[in-house]
Amino acid sequence: MIDKASQTTRDAIAAGFPLLIGGRETPGHAGRTMASTDPATGEVIAEFALGDAEDVGEAVAAAKAAFHGPWSRLSNMQRADLLRSLSRKIAENAVLLAELEVLDNGMPRMLADQIVGNCVHLFEYYAGWAERIEGTTTEAPPHVLAQGEALTYTLREPVGVVGLIVPWNVPLSMACLKLAPALAAGCTTVLKPAEETPLSAVVLGRLIKEAGFPDGVVNVVNGLGAEAGAALVAHPDLSKIAFTGSTEVGKMIARECTDSLKKVSLELGGKSPVVVFPDVDLAKAIPGVAMATFFLQGQNCMAGTRIFVHRDIYEPLLAGLAEFTANMQMGHGLEAGTMLGPLVSAKQQQRVMEYVEDGKSCGARLIVGGEAWQGPGNFVRPTIFADVDPSMRIVREEIFGPVMAVQPFDTDDLDEIAAMANDSPYGLSGSVWTRDLSNAHRMVSRIRSGHVSINCHGAVASNIPFGGYKQSGWGREFGREGMDLYLETKAVTVAL
Repeated sequence: MIDKASQTTRDAIAAGFPLLIGGRETPGHAGRTMASTDPATGEVIAEFALGDAEDVGEAVAAAKAAFHGPWSRLSNMQRADLLRSLSRKIAENAVLLAELEVLDNGMPRMLADQIVGNCVHLFEYYAGWAERIEGTTTEAPPHVLAQGEALTYTLREPVGVVGLIVPWNVPLSMACLKLAPALAAGCTTVLKPAEETPLSAVVLGRLIKEAGFPDGVVNVVNGLGAEAGAALVAHPDLSKIAFTGSTEVGKMIARECTDSLKKVSLELGGKSPVVVFPDVDLAKAIPGVAMATFFLQGQNCMAGTRIFVHRDIYEPLLAGLAEFTANMQMGHGLEAGTMLGPLVSAKQQQRVMEYVEDGKSCGARLIVGGEAWQGPGNFVRPTIFADVDPSMRIVREEIFGPVMAVQPFDTDDLDEIAAMANDSPYGLSGSVWTRDLSNAHRMVSRIRSGHVSINCHGAVASNIPFGGYKQSGWGREFGREGMDLYLETKAVTVAL
């Protein structure tokens, strides 16, 4: 399918995917490479350089030199100008970045185009925040004032050198989501993309250099999590780790950072509830609930995969979901009309199918799907299970695939409904579907998640803080809160 990509994309693939350290491209100390494959066909797209602990050390040293050197001498306004310059570079290279996401990750082209557009806006948005970093003034301590006049104020300063570890499900978006606020705050960075999907990160690194950022401000080290990722987390010169990925790995990173007390922000797993009341507009709820689960083939942390439906509309909603799902076009992301692409790897396909088979064996009612697509690629048909039990693994565990678990409720007691929705170790996202907005707001206040939508799902944007309760993570990304992750507050008192 590479031949269906633009000439620009084919040229970028031919140029290769090295490490980017201190403003230069390098094959890495060990000279190792790894293949990136198209998950829809199994075709090898490109070889990319594989970094190790030595490369990570060099990247951190470059970031540290830049932090104390040219980057620290730029004003907030100058950093904002660079972020806007990068935003324009991304817009100019939108086709290239979108096609790389499709080929490397498998997502549909229409989604990749939307993601690139979001990244353009993200750097514009945080350019604005770079211009608005400000402290406060407050009253000086009494014992200082007792000696005469005094002034107390605060400064907001960058955390320092930060390590950014991003996942494979939306590679470009996750890289930009961490880079934009970190750079706006004045930090320097080492970015470790997922080994499954590193291509867009390398191209983004080149665009950052073209945009005029000083060498070493952004370094890209492709590599295995157990090697490059672990070395990054353990490096003593890092002030912070920002990680998006599984809860299991997030816990490991948090434990590793306790010895050095690095700052840590974690955006982790989810098993989000979708609550559908009997007065809902089914014409809107059916596609909305379906896409809450099947968006990005279910490979997203905020996927609404636990569906709670009032008994009065249980069977009509199931029938509508089955019909909508059956009409979703599966195929290669570069093919027009594709709504569902492949899973990112054969390993992920096998993992998802193990959950599907477990759901069948546990007695859940299979409504639609339940099988891998026969043929090349890592496809799994969108799957809906009904009459599930809360103890089933397909209800309890994050599958990260196109698998929906639906269960009915009979009560009108919001506390009882909330108890079902909150019966999870996760608390990342969720949604409520009803015409009764009073009930909707009451329900939202009872759901223990960091992000809950009404009559829509996954309503994220640059200005809306996003993060989780419970085991879904620490901290908030997007919005002003996203900047706070990369800033320190220093208090200063002056006896005048």
